[in-house]
Amino acid sequence: MADETALRVFLGAVRTGSDEHKDTTALAVRDGRVIALGDEARALAEVAYEIVELGAGLLLPAFGDGHAHPLFGGLESFGPQIKELTSVEAIVAEVGRWADAHPGTEWIVGASYDPALAPDGEFDARWLDAAVRERPVVLRAHDYHTVWCNTEALRRAGVRDTTPDPRLGWIVRRPDGSPLGTLREWHACDLVLDQVPARDEDELVEAVRRAGGAYARAGITWVQDAWVEPEMVEAYLAAARRDALSVRVDLAQRADPDRWRAQRGDFAKARARVAADGGPLLSARTVKYFSDGVIEGGTAALLAPYLDAPHSCGMPVWEPRALAEAVRAFDADGFQTHIHAIGDAGVRAALDAVESAILANPAWDRRPVITHVQLVDPADLPRFAALGVIANFEPLWAQPDPLQTELSLPRIGVERSERQYPMGELARDGVRLSFGSDWPVSSYEPLEGIQVAVTRRTFEGEPQGGWVPDQRLTVEQAIAAATSGVAHQAGADDRTALVPGAPADLVQLSADPRAVDPMAIRHVRVLGTWLGGATTYRAAYREREE
Repeated sequence: MADETALRVFLGAVRTGSDEHKDTTALAVRDGRVIALGDEARALAEVAYEIVELGAGLLLPAFGDGHAHPLFGGLESFGPQIKELTSVEAIVAEVGRWADAHPGTEWIVGASYDPALAPDGEFDARWLDAAVRERPVVLRAHDYHTVWCNTEALRRAGVRDTTPDPRLGWIVRRPDGSPLGTLREWHACDLVLDQVPARDEDELVEAVRRAGGAYARAGITWVQDAWVEPEMVEAYLAAARRDALSVRVDLAQRADPDRWRAQRGDFAKARARVAADGGPLLSARTVKYFSDGVIEGGTAALLAPYLDAPHSCGMPVWEPRALAEAVRAFDADGFQTHIHAIGDAGVRAALDAVESAILANPAWDRRPVITHVQLVDPADLPRFAALGVIANFEPLWAQPDPLQTELSLPRIGVERSERQYPMGELARDGVRLSFGSDWPVSSYEPLEGIQVAVTRRTFEGEPQGGWVPDQRLTVEQAIAAATSGVAHQAGADDRTALVPGAPADLVQLSADPRAVDPMAIRHVRVLGTWLGGATTYRAAYREREE
């Protein structure tokens, strides 16, 4: 019997996510859908193909990831493993080790170094030269808005003293004007990244496969890939053909401010191709816009200048009127809007763009998304509810970690810092919240983000009372943002709750996050994941007993 068609009965605590059904004590699944709850489900246990005893754990709707980059995350496993390293010296050593182990690889490419490891996030090419001098090295910061290169990479890209800063980007320089080795934002990063040889199809499909496996182990069944270029559409289609997808994925094609008009036809064609050839797990219904950059890099768009750069309010990627024009156009084409907005000026421009589309185009179920929502001017907070905007937060960021204390706080000061990530206020206003990870920028594990959303504390417990504590969510609110909130963002209203007829997208946890110490939520384990009734992950017996 096929796994997804089998009658499977879960016995124990079930969080349905439904106002009507509330929590229950049993759930039955057959042919990929929920068929019964409570006593009715329990009565089916004697004829079930499998009985899953939940014990002290909890069954609930599977988690979703409302903003991530799974292909990038999968590709990181191919290069130097620098993500968890805590010093420049350790990163350089790992790059050298990897280069020695791969003598035939011309370009050494890695990602997700911590930009807080160097003053002002500025890294020197000569540090990498000490490990690899003859071959080009390019590393992305974990925010994916900055790259660190060695001298050979700069040479091959033609970046030298006389190279001017591009329109959208900065070449960080030494006092004598020579390139330091750090490039910020789109056009500056692309000076080097455009020289890197393209990955072949086999590597890209394997990256998708690895990402899907990671998501399944985390209890996730739907992901918004929030930055898709044309070659990535092809990679996902190849993954679908090869049965390498183990998670539902919607592709957000990136609108370029310099050529978005020419992209309209191509985006529509890609959407149609994915609908025709991508199978049941793949869609391409969304367009992604970058309103601005990041605060830690000084490129997020602010309403008032940066404290450490009084001449600068950041780097808007789009001029606000142009962003509004593009959003109106793609909205008219039936694409969901998904806008990266970090600074308060970036958020305002995003809200203005959504409002312009609502006013200009016929009504439809558009469900616009503004993601990150780091710094919001108080005057703009009510606009989220008024415009029906989904606020997608990466909750793991809402803590005073070194990225905050060493890079962001000195740039924006205490007053603006205490207005960051206004989850609680927007929730109180009735705004739809969804959670994402921005993986590989940060961890894809939903329970880690839920813990931070509830406590606003680092994993070490600081600060004791929580950082900006009035913005904390309840555990129930945080779980909802990671489950039904993401399903709503996905347009999957049938996956917002476990009720008869709903798709059986499920996650089994070792404990109920609502019943444990909030500072221990991240230690709750995922024991099983089901997508449309099909098992995508089951923990080994030994793990289940720990």
